[in-house]
Amino acid sequence: MNRKYAIGFLLFTLCILPLFSTTRASLAADKKDEKPKPAQSIAELKTQLEKILADSHTPGMSIAIVHRDGVEWVAGLGTSDVATNHATNEDTLFRIGSTSKAFAALSILKLVDEGKLSLNDPVHNLAPEIFFENKWEATNPVRVVDLLEHTTGWDDMHLREYAKDAKGMTLLEGLDYYKKSRISRWPPGTRMAYCNSGPPVAAYIVEKITGKRFEDYVTENFFLPIGMKTATYFEAPSPQLTTLYHDDGKTPYPYWNILLRPAGAINASARDMAAYVQFYLNRGTVNGAVIMPAADIERMETPTRTWEAQQGQKAGYGLNNYTSFHDGFVYHGHNGGVEGGLTDMSYMPDAGVGYFYSINAGNGDAFEKIGNAIKAYITRSLTRPAVPAAAPLPANADDYSGWYEPDAPRNQFTQFIERLAGLTYVRFADGKLLTRTMNEWDQPAVPVDGEHFRYLPTKELPEPMATITLLKPNSEGRFIFYGVTMKRLPAWLAWIEIALTAWFLLALVATIVYAPFWLIGGLFKSRRRPEERAIRLWPLIAVLSLAAFIALVITSAPDAIDRLGNLTFYSFGLYATTLLFAIASFMAFASCVIALKKPIRPFVHWYHRFIIPTLVIATVYLMWWGVIGMRTWH
Repeated sequence: MNRKYAIGFLLFTLCILPLFSTTRASLAADKKDEKPKPAQSIAELKTQLEKILADSHTPGMSIAIVHRDGVEWVAGLGTSDVATNHATNEDTLFRIGSTSKAFAALSILKLVDEGKLSLNDPVHNLAPEIFFENKWEATNPVRVVDLLEHTTGWDDMHLREYAKDAKGMTLLEGLDYYKKSRISRWPPGTRMAYCNSGPPVAAYIVEKITGKRFEDYVTENFFLPIGMKTATYFEAPSPQLTTLYHDDGKTPYPYWNILLRPAGAINASARDMAAYVQFYLNRGTVNGAVIMPAADIERMETPTRTWEAQQGQKAGYGLNNYTSFHDGFVYHGHNGGVEGGLTDMSYMPDAGVGYFYSINAGNGDAFEKIGNAIKAYITRSLTRPAVPAAAPLPANADDYSGWYEPDAPRNQFTQFIERLAGLTYVRFADGKLLTRTMNEWDQPAVPVDGEHFRYLPTKELPEPMATITLLKPNSEGRFIFYGVTMKRLPAWLAWIEIALTAWFLLALVATIVYAPFWLIGGLFKSRRRPEERAIRLWPLIAVLSLAAFIALVITSAPDAIDRLGNLTFYSFGLYATTLLFAIASFMAFASCVIALKKPIRPFVHWYHRFIIPTLVIATVYLMWWGVIGMRTWH
């Protein structure tokens, strides 16, 4: 989830591996965009980009700006290897991360065109040897299309899968390595939740049907025909391949042999990617030769499976290709990330222009600024698409008023915090849909037709397409789509969750504030109170264990895949601190009960009656969601 909640430090599975999902951040105008003055020439744009690289300590980047009828600029800037000061050029290979996924969709579509399978074929019929669980298989089987539109309902890959060095492993061996993440959490074909294992299963189906290794099939049918002459799924020698760096721009990452290569392993140059972007702008045709029919390209850009897509919402995640907005313009494409590398490939079919860029450091701020500068340049003389006129509110709008929580987490583990941090109140007034969240207050959206709404930010340009849908009620409840699928919950439950969360946070603060007073007092014999020691000590241990957990998450972030996906000091520390939190919370409760028979001062007794119950409630809640005793390496 790219929605940035205040407590997002716990969502480490999203922070460490930005193989990004499409949420409000990718469907809406960027809230934190810095709008640079558009460069008026390539030379001016080059100066802007070089300054961003220097200011952010990002070693280098690869870039291509492409039009339907030709390449405007293809280049490498900065250095590809800090140690040798080797310059980046247009042939330097960069890791494009999840941008790789589109080749699984292209391959499947080619086989569909050849009559060898259908997008609606159940996966179990095509590859029964691939393990997954779906308790709705009889009525809602996992279909090939679900693998590509991320509607399987599966969890995203677990940290253990990310951490595996899979050099030399086949795709089937990679899929067999760890199976616990491929479990449908809701009926497939209803909600979208980004899942890195879906496209690799599709790629395996390609292997099984064609009898060729997927990487060889892609090279033969796409890389070479498109003109991506140096693109590869495998490690290339240095200095042909850039080194990837931490945010400091100095500390290198080792080469990552990704377990499921079709999900994000491609290395490609600016020259390769220029040809690739032009392939989309020309709707599947290269130098007059049809590589893919235009209808297939359009199908890639069109979501079909989710509830909102079935109700006619056009913006969303298609076949490994999604819609995004910036400064009032509509883009298609895909971005991606690996440790130490970030990529964006986007294009505007109607305007006939697109771009690719990739940086060799994990600096998100630099990545955003570079993207803003490129987009400002390519749109400097373009006319923005017309914004749909506002329509009347649907007659049943008030039926959707109420509290909602996110209901389609990318990682099930993070749902314990997402459902609290993502609580949203929806109401309708003055012909608008208004939402209140933790970080937004009465953000407006206006209806454009029926149940569809477009976001109307207060500081940026309004969305040029509808991205919000009032979903038709079904047996699971009432939902809206607002960047993510949101499920309505009773008002009483929402207020209980808010009250308990506030109580818990207040108890944490109170425990930390109170601790120095009794700890310092304990240094003086006259102020020591042994009978109160346990009732004060155990809550403090619980709070400190939680603080240690948070510290481990934060400090592990630069190398989180290795540190948390394997058994290390950090991963074992998360396991131990969550267990300690639970033990200390229950011991605090026991000490509170025992203290009823001891001469405890009334203030101390009532103070801990306020503190300890919320620690126990939090422990039970975290146990329910599997956080207590979590083993990220397992």
